[in-house]
Amino acid sequence: MNADLEPRARMHAALGEPVRLAIIDQLRLGDGSPGDLATAFGVATNLLAHHLGVLEGAGLVRRVRSEGDRRRTYVQLCLGDQVLGTLSGTPPVLQVTRVVFVCTHNAARSQLAVAAWKRAHSVPAASAGTRPAARVHPRTVSTGRRHGLRLANARTADVADVLRPDDLVVAVCDNAYEGLDAATVSRSLHWAVPDPVRIDTDAAFERTYRDIAERVEQLTHAVTPVHNNPAALATPELRSAP
Repeated sequence: MNADLEPRARMHAALGEPVRLAIIDQLRLGDGSPGDLATAFGVATNLLAHHLGVLEGAGLVRRVRSEGDRRRTYVQLCLGDQVLGTLSGTPPVLQVTRVVFVCTHNAARSQLAVAAWKRAHSVPAASAGTRPAARVHPRTVSTGRRHGLRLANARTADVADVLRPDDLVVAVCDNAYEGLDAATVSRSLHWAVPDPVRIDTDAAFERTYRDIAERVEQLTHAVTPVHNNPAALATPELRSAP
């Protein structure tokens, strides 16, 4: 008997309940707080905790603590090959004019994300920071080079100078997500990606790149261009900014 049959069976059993399957579908594009998920699916917090416990026990999701507000936790989909192979169905279709990846300093995570996105999808993309650094981190450039991403000429920018009302904003750090202004961001996703600069090693930047690359791959399956159709921007809101 194959060694992976039992874990796969647990995953399939966990997905055999409509609310848990809906939670997984929601998390395919971005992370969410337990409060967000309880509100989205209209379930009591104790029932949501039960569902998350089952999904976590099956290895489908994990909970991580915010690097910004340490009182917050986020639930994220485990994006390993075994988990992705278990999922069925398709993510929601998002019609957008541009994707903007945002982090605090616009020096590492958001730069890697926009470079990976531009290689994978035709929808325009940009990156920005809530408190942009003076330059892109050197390890960001070297990590990108190892993976064929062009970052040598990348520059940092402030969100105030970049964001437009019709952008899909992907906050790739907790501080940036928790500081988003709901009045200026109509649609947002959150990727709770640890800051590699805090460790500042090649290995940390490689882990960050792998995490971002997997998430970019998932998002590319959901995003399509608007093609000058303003009505397409009426796509239901994914998750409101905090």
